[in-house]
Amino acid sequence: MKIKILCTLGPASFRPDVIKGLDERRVDLFRINLSHTAPEALEEAIASVRAVSSTPICLDTQGAQVRCGQIEPDVTLVEGTEVRLSGEPLTGSDREIPLWPGSVFQALAPGTIVNLDFDGASLRITEVEQGSARATVVSRGRVRTNKAVTIDPPLELPALTEQDVAAIRVGAAHGITHYALSFAANAANVVRIRELAPAGAHIMSKIESRAGVRNMDEIIEVSDSVLVDRGDLSHEVPLEYVPYYQKAIVRRANRWNRPVYVATNLLESMVTNRQPTVAEANDIANTLLDGVHGLVLAAETAVGRDPVGSVDIVLRAIEAFERTSEGQLLAEDRVFSARSS
Repeated sequence: MKIKILCTLGPASFRPDVIKGLDERRVDLFRINLSHTAPEALEEAIASVRAVSSTPICLDTQGAQVRCGQIEPDVTLVEGTEVRLSGEPLTGSDREIPLWPGSVFQALAPGTIVNLDFDGASLRITEVEQGSARATVVSRGRVRTNKAVTIDPPLELPALTEQDVAAIRVGAAHGITHYALSFAANAANVVRIRELAPAGAHIMSKIESRAGVRNMDEIIEVSDSVLVDRGDLSHEVPLEYVPYYQKAIVRRANRWNRPVYVATNLLESMVTNRQPTVAEANDIANTLLDGVHGLVLAAETAVGRDPVGSVDIVLRAIEAFERTSEGQLLAEDRVFSARSS
């Protein structure tokens, strides 16, 4: 079985030279994140990839998630202060934060906890109004543009946004055959995107929420493949349990004979550094040993300093996995000795 590599395209990699470099490494799929690519910009993005590469493109939906809108640079919310959350298209500050979709405010209630970004501020809702809410900062943290927002208790949101639907139409018109469903919560969500996507399209369901974990069997059954997004999952389950959820999802996917991929923080240090940590190498090895069919690079290739170098590291990790799986670990010792002499 060939271990596949999926790469997210972003500011660091949406360049002909980088795309060519990734293409030369035989990357299997280029991912375009619709949370950062508007439908009106999608046609140009597809054309720019196809101008230099024949690698298939996957459109990754926004899905049932909440995000911050535009935020001023270097905004930090301080514990104990009051903040207004708004559905209006404004520029956020330390006094007012825009959230989208606007429908989120219909589901908020006093006492709801709102977490902004992976390591950002936490707020407690104190009052809900039409299209806005007031909250108190309970944990200090940064707030940045277009970052994910998690809400406890979780909200029920549509599986696809209006922008997702528009983007799928664009993708269909341009022959895109791979679509990833973010925050898949049940089989009905998968059926919905399959109805909108072109006939015969490959649907990859991302399990990254408590609902997705609870309903993983029905999601896997109606999907063509599955992706474990550890980052968003860590917002909904305790961090120390994420590795065990990963293993459980991989086992279920293998039982259903569906390809399964893992994303988030595989080579996080390479966003800013040229080499990964030993812990990251160990994580990739254990992920491969779990039985995954592919690895997904996100920030590493979208905004990292060396997208092509990140793929080279993954290729080396896959080669080591394949060689040691064939019982060649002891033989490698002679190779290392020869290199050092």
